[in-house]
Amino acid sequence: GRPGPAGNRAPGTGSRGITAPGRGEEPGEAKPPSRHAPFRPVPFRPGVPEAAEQPRSRRRALPRQAAEMDTFSTKNLALQAQKKLLSKMATKTIANVFIDDTSSEILDELYRATKEYTHNRKEAQKIIKNLIKIVMKLGVLYRNGQFNPEELLVMERFRKKVHTLAMTAVSFHQIDFTFDRRVMSDVLTECRDLLHQAVNGHLTAKSHSRINHVFNHFADYEFLSALYGPSEPYRTHLKRICEGVNKMLEEDSI
Repeated sequence: GRPGPAGNRAPGTGSRGITAPGRGEEPGEAKPPSRHAPFRPVPFRPGVPEAAEQPRSRRRALPRQAAEMDTFSTKNLALQAQKKLLSKMATKTIANVFIDDTSSEILDELYRATKEYTHNRKEAQKIIKNLIKIVMKLGVLYRNGQFNPEELLVMERFRKKVHTLAMTAVSFHQIDFTFDRRVMSDVLTECRDLLHQAVNGHLTAKSHSRINHVFNHFADYEFLSALYGPSEPYRTHLKRICEGVNKMLEEDSI
C-alpha cells in the first residue's frame, strides 16, 4: 500500500519505508545511534563541573572565561625567577634559593592587598615580582659568599631591622589602637636604605630601582592606612599576612 504521512513513519525509516541494510551490514544488526538523535542521556560523573556537560557553543566560551581569572602565583613566579637567575650565573654550586609555603602565602596576600589598593593588576604583579627578584638575588649573594666583612655587618643590621618590622607589623594588628603608619613607614625606609648599602657593589642600577619600587610602595602612608583600616578585604588580607609573619617569627626564620 501507499506509505503514510512522513510524520507517522517509524524512527529509522526513509521515504520508501524501512531502510535496507547498508554495505557490509547484516540484516537485523543494530545501527549506531545517530549523532542528531533528539535525546541522548548523559551519565552523571562525580566531580565534573556542570559546564563540562553543556552544549559545544557554551563550552567554547569557557577558556576565555578562565583566562580572565587572576591566576598569579608567587610560588610559580619564584621558581621561574630562580631558574632564570641561576641560568645566568657561571657557577652551579649554589644551594637552591627558594621561597617556602609560608612566605609564598604572605606574598600572595600582599599581592591581593596591593591590587585592591592600586586597582591595577599589572602594577601589583610588578611590585611582587620585583620583591621576589630582590629576595632571590640577595639569597644567591649571601649563600655564595659574595659579601665582604663590612657588608656582612650591614646585612646583619638589615636582618635585625626586618625582624623588628615583622614584630611591629604583627603587634599593630593584634593590639587595637596601636597602629602608627609613621612608625611602619620609617622602619620600612630604614630597611630599604640598609639593603641599598649592603648590595651597593653587587647589583645593577636596575636592581636598586627595584628595591626603591618595592619599599616605597609598602612604606606609603595611604597604603598602610588602607591595609590596617577597618574595611574589607584589607582586614582579611592583613589577618593572613600577620598569621604567616607570626609563624615565621615563632620558627625564627625572619
